[in-house]
Amino acid sequence: MSDRDPQAEAAAEIRARIDTSTPHSARFWNYFVGGKDNYEKDRELGDHIKGIHPGLVDVARLSRQFLGRAVRHLATEQGIRQFLDIGTGLPTADNTHEVAQRVAPDSRIVYVDNDPLVLAHARALLTSTPEGQTSYIDADLYSPEAILESASATLDLSRPVALMILNTLGHVGDYKEARELVSRLMAGLPSGSYLVISDSTATSEGMIAASNAYNKSGAIPYHVRSVEEIGGFFDGLDLVDPGVSQVTRWRPDSEDATPVDAYGAVARKP
Repeated sequence: MSDRDPQAEAAAEIRARIDTSTPHSARFWNYFVGGKDNYEKDRELGDHIKGIHPGLVDVARLSRQFLGRAVRHLATEQGIRQFLDIGTGLPTADNTHEVAQRVAPDSRIVYVDNDPLVLAHARALLTSTPEGQTSYIDADLYSPEAILESASATLDLSRPVALMILNTLGHVGDYKEARELVSRLMAGLPSGSYLVISDSTATSEGMIAASNAYNKSGAIPYHVRSVEEIGGFFDGLDLVDPGVSQVTRWRPDSEDATPVDAYGAVARKP
């Protein structure tokens, strides 16, 4: 009999892929929202960026709240029971599956990311109510068809799905390519599905300076776009009111909507 432990070998392979010598967006973001899954290089960059544009901390924190409101709206008001969350990042409070299954316990959620540290924390994500299901795919945004094929093991792609891509498309440098990737993903989902996107935007000099500093750090570059470009991702879809807006102003829970350099929207596939 073999003494091989497949789980231990897989864990070792994941650890070998983690590079702590350069910052990473998932860990950098985790630091900004008060998490502990980050390293010295991530914290050094985070402190440097906060000095340039303190508002980026609000972007991280308030974008997470936008996710919660969008998922609650879709589960409560639109009856969506399937969610495909691409670029999920490191688990924090109120992840997509927690918000959805709190409203609808039978919800099914598939997370997609290719960061090894996120994969190492997959067990924290792979929790579910008995009625629902949560799974995780180690995959790349640049392979939409492969993502959909893998997701079909958990999701019924003949029924509506909410595609969530938050704070991720900025990593795709070419805007035309980013739009094509979104279109290919939505093409594999049926009528009645939804697209949820939010991203940091080039809406202040501080954000542009912070983005430039981040991109010089050795981390995978993140490109902030105009509000019009964010809106372009939703072409051909029916925007849910209030349309493309600052994430804090999309169906806020209170009238205190802090202005931030991040825009998002929710839209339905006709």
